[in-house]
Amino acid sequence: MVEVWYSFSMNKNIVIDQKILVGKPVIKGTRIPVVLILNLLENGYTIGRILTAYPNLTKKDVLAAIDYAKKRIEREFVQIFPKNLETVRK
Repeated sequence: MVEVWYSFSMNKNIVIDQKILVGKPVIKGTRIPVVLILNLLENGYTIGRILTAYPNLTKKDVLAAIDYAKKRIEREFVQIFPKNLETVRK
């Protein structure tokens, strides 16, 4: 079963499927994980260089990977706990 993480039209090319890379988000129709695209960008690759290295990808795929990561981070909730709960209870 293929599950699209969310249904924004641009990210219909990001899929999560337990049978592909143990459910990591990948570019649809490939085994290229979103994290690989992000790592390449982090290490100085341009979109053009990524497309040269992975000719089966499109610019839309790379932008979808970036958008997917952005949406995931936007949805994060960080709860900070005090080191000493006793001070909170007083």
